Amino acid sequence: MAASEDYLAELNDAQRAAATFGIGGAAVPMPVPPLLIIAGAGSGKTKTLTHRVAHLILNGADPRRILLMTFARRMAADMTRRVERICAHALAGQSWLPGDAIAWSGTFHAIGARLLRQHAESIGLSPSFSILDRADAEDLLDWVRDELGFSATRQRFPKKSTCLAIYSYVINAQSTVREALLRSFPWCAEWEDALTRLFAAYVEAKQAQHVLDYDDLLLYWAKMMAVPELAPLVASRFDHVLVDEYQDTNPLQASILLGLKPDGTGLTVVGDDAQSIYAFRAATVRNILDFPSHFDPPAAIFKLEQNYRSTEPILAACNRVIGHAAEGYAKTLFSTGRRGGKPVLAQVPDEARQVALVVAGVLENREAGMALREQAVLMRAAHHSSQLEIELTRRNIPFVKFGGLKFLEAAHIKDVLAILRWAENPRDQVAAFRVLKLMPGVGPAVARRAFAVVDGGGLAALAAFRAPAAARDAWDTLARLMPELAESTAWTGEIERVRRWYDPILELRYDSVRTRLHDLDQLDNIARSHASRTAFLTDLALDPPQACGGEAGPPLKDDDWLNLSTIHSAKGQEWDAVYVLNVVDGCIPSDLATGSPEEIEEERRLLYVAMTRAREALTLVQPLKFFVRGQTPGGDRHIYAPRSRFLPDADLAVFDVVAAQTTRTPYDAPPTTAPKVDLQAAMRQMWKV
Repeated sequence: MAASEDYLAELNDAQRAAATFGIGGAAVPMPVPPLLIIAGAGSGKTKTLTHRVAHLILNGADPRRILLMTFARRMAADMTRRVERICAHALAGQSWLPGDAIAWSGTFHAIGARLLRQHAESIGLSPSFSILDRADAEDLLDWVRDELGFSATRQRFPKKSTCLAIYSYVINAQSTVREALLRSFPWCAEWEDALTRLFAAYVEAKQAQHVLDYDDLLLYWAKMMAVPELAPLVASRFDHVLVDEYQDTNPLQASILLGLKPDGTGLTVVGDDAQSIYAFRAATVRNILDFPSHFDPPAAIFKLEQNYRSTEPILAACNRVIGHAAEGYAKTLFSTGRRGGKPVLAQVPDEARQVALVVAGVLENREAGMALREQAVLMRAAHHSSQLEIELTRRNIPFVKFGGLKFLEAAHIKDVLAILRWAENPRDQVAAFRVLKLMPGVGPAVARRAFAVVDGGGLAALAAFRAPAAARDAWDTLARLMPELAESTAWTGEIERVRRWYDPILELRYDSVRTRLHDLDQLDNIARSHASRTAFLTDLALDPPQACGGEAGPPLKDDDWLNLSTIHSAKGQEWDAVYVLNVVDGCIPSDLATGSPEEIEEERRLLYVAMTRAREALTLVQPLKFFVRGQTPGGDRHIYAPRSRFLPDADLAVFDVVAAQTTRTPYDAPPTTAPKVDLQAAMRQMWKV
């Protein structure tokens, strides 16, 4: 199709070279060799990737045969919209999309779910399989654990969340149970044989109920790509495969990509080895480091080093920190014309002074015109901000901490979804047990007997089951509702029908009823944007909303808040001013992550990721001592902590080193004498007539 190349003008030379590499101008593109784009922090990675996809389409590639994968559905949707805008602009409004635009765009798990449904019957799956979210997978694993008698062991068996974490690591890292235990769960090593039995029984339970968990979406896809009769069929669907954030992939995901494109033709991956920080999820930096060598000839490598986010002094400090990495793609981030002050290394006497320094700095920035929401405080572990949160609350400074209760973790949301999931898949035991136990008088034993009846006779058999007297009315209504939902072909209004049965139960079981009902209204609104119950349940399992309860809904017009976040949760974000807490050995790097050179290198990358979030101002805070917890008030037992090993003396020249002597915060002051008041007597007096 005829198109001007003006759409490439907004790219710098490095971005343009990466976006156009290997793409010819013929009507039918020549085979495109494998490509690795190393995109430094803030270097325009998304812009480059979207322009490459657009360049493919504008040079003859069929958008229906392009697979674009990233790690968040919203990011995939945004990238698709960008590609469409670039193409429309290049063609000056001509019609250019043959059919659907970028029909295959999404997360690994979402694409996997879609492919598995299409090929379900070929691989022994039911096309109507349910997808368990993490909490439901834990519940099923716990049920199997109890069936095997592991909950009654003389020694404490790992809890259900730990069991699922081990299982997930085994699957995604493509390791044995023993390897996973030794590498990441050494405290559970004595349970190797029992865990192996548990996981085998868990797989059988999932298969019997026609359910897949989150990890199965990748595992079944990978297994499908290892079947000689199926792999070419799946691979032939895509001419071009492009993957964002490749440094965050695990061995299972890498095996899927190599199955799709064994010789690398049409394969492009984008990422930054210096930002690989998710080993606890089985992600491995080896994927991006070893990518070129998988192909013959090796994949081409392009680097993006011009940073559009941070000032030159901040970049100079970031380059020093990552420059000491033992292995990686050498790169030097630079900015053109963005000047500013050096990042600050603030050395404070203790944690209380650290809090005082951060609060004073945040408020000073606010008075100078920088909104609270443009500032962030980052920490290696969530509990590192506990004292800061107390002081922010005392000073009435609003803040949001990343990692609170997720929408789908709320009990009332899970209840409604369980009803829909059971209607979708009558053999889903986890959903069935949750629904049945909502009714008064129904415990595990009754639920187990009722499910056995349904398993043998379908949902209609609920009507014939003799329910406990306390549950009779609710049971009769449910017995009519469930077969209707299962047989319904009209998705519109299903949640409303469910709520006619469920809302009275909610009012009896839970507090904060108004807030919970508002959440269910929000769930209904989300449902309206989906064409079917299957699509709705799949999307919620793969990409759930984040807000819940009081956090749901739009903020007030005058709302402003400070951002608190772990470094892991901050990846992909940026703020004008960033404070990093506890930049000392024992915190960064964590004393729990120094068992191997690989762990230490990932800790270095964590500090690098934290520093590269800052646009205008960066402050690293180093408390010189930490008081021992649990001592009597006024005690002075403490330990000293050295500066992080990632900031050697030779690199201090790129920082403004400040010895901050701030005053103690009021909550840290020694106790004062106060009169004695019998508050308990006062409380009793309140209830006397």
